[in-house]
This record gives sequence, structure tokens and C-alpha cells, in this order.
Amino acid sequence: MKQVEPAQATVVPGTPISLRQARAVAATIVRDTTANPAPLGMMGFGLTTILLDLVHVGAVSAGSLVLALGIAFGGFAQLAAGVMEWRKKNTFGTVAFLGYGLFWLSLGVLLFAPKLGVAGGADRSGMAAYQFVWGLFTVVLFIATLKMNRALMVVFFAFTLLFFLLAIADATGSERIQRVAGWEGILCGLGAIYVGAAQVVNEVWGRSVLPLGTLD
Repeated sequence: MKQVEPAQATVVPGTPISLRQARAVAATIVRDTTANPAPLGMMGFGLTTILLDLVHVGAVSAGSLVLALGIAFGGFAQLAAGVMEWRKKNTFGTVAFLGYGLFWLSLGVLLFAPKLGVAGGADRSGMAAYQFVWGLFTVVLFIATLKMNRALMVVFFAFTLLFFLLAIADATGSERIQRVAGWEGILCGLGAIYVGAAQVVNEVWGRSVLPLGTLD
């Protein structure tokens, strides 16, 4: 939603005005009054990351539970947040949320298409390549966070590390590395939830209740 406010201009009543003054009087200021979509995207990112990595550590089994949350909250919710960030002209939020929303949708297809008989399953080298290229994508976003805040820096560094650990685990077939990646991913997801929660709580309270480590 956008609210339109008339521009302020000083004009003496009854005095002829120039075209420039007329334009100033007629000009409007369009102020963005839409809600901040970032908490939705960060929560979707965090919850789905935690649930998937609970699979990696062996706490839960991969199934409809992961698929449902991954497609709904990891996929569609982040896509919605990405579109909203695009309307706010936020390049980082647009790329991050649309990118990871599509990641979760593609992962759901990749893992469950073979069970539906739609396509063959990816082998370990294919999954390693898949995780690796998403790691490269995340490196770019991590570099961008170096100019944002410390909380986002930690989350995106952890997410970068997670992708590369999973790539190594898939390439080597090491269950130990997969479990390490799983626990690291759970911490990453918790960090993302914290960032999302901080944005909601701080906005509602009108002050920094949950600090994000703003860079000076």
C-alpha cells in the first residue's frame, strides 16, 4: 500500500506562479507504507533449514513432513517475501528470498520426483554439485551482508558453510560429515529465526529489544 501526500510549496494567494512553481505545487510524494516482508522470509528460511537438518542428524525421517514445510513455508512464503522486497526496491532481499524460495521448491522436486516416477534420482556426485553451486550463490550474498549487520553476516556465513559441508558429505558419502553439517545447519536456522524475530519485535516495540549488531 502506498500513501500519497501533497508536496509542500510556498505560494502567496493571488500571485501568478511560474510553470516551475506549478510543478512543485502539483508534485506528490509517494511514501511506502507496506509491511516489512523480511521476517516472513527469514522465518521460512530458518524453520525449513532446521527441519531438513534434523533429517541430516537422524532425528526425523525425510517424508511428507519435510516436503510440506519445504514447499509451503520454505518455497512459497519466501517467494512471496521476495516479490514484496522487489516492490520495495530491495535488491538483496529480492535475490535472497526468491533464490532460496526456488531452492526449496527445486529440492522438493529433486528428492521426491523419483518416488513419484517422474524422473530418476540424482547420484552422490550430482547432489554434491547441486549443493556446491548453491554454496557459491550464498557466498555472493554473504559478501553483501558485510555491509549490513552482524546477525545477517553470521547467518549467511553459516549457510555458506552448510552448503559446502553437505557437498563434501555427498561427494565422499561420509555420514559423519553429514551429521556435522546437520548440527551446523540447525544453528544456522536458529540464527535466521532470531533475525526474523528481532525485526518483528524491534518494530513493534519501537526500539532495539533483540540486537542485530548494526555496523557503525
